[in-house]
Amino acid sequence: MDQPSITVNGARRNEDIALDLLKFLAMTTGAGRTSASAPGFVSATAPKPEDHIEQLLELYSRCLQAVEGKGASR
Repeated sequence: MDQPSITVNGARRNEDIALDLLKFLAMTTGAGRTSASAPGFVSATAPKPEDHIEQLLELYSRCLQAVEGKGASR
């Protein structure tokens, strides 16, 4: 059974927090999901699985930067 990785002081690692943030964002926005086509509609360019993976990895990287406080200043 998978146990959450908790350090001695009970704090979670930044990687775990970033992963939870990624899961939340992906579920909320539908990022990385294949688009379902409606009846009679055929997409001209279907996204490749590699494109979805690249999007999710980029999103994870951005989540990790945000958790570590290294996000871009605006």
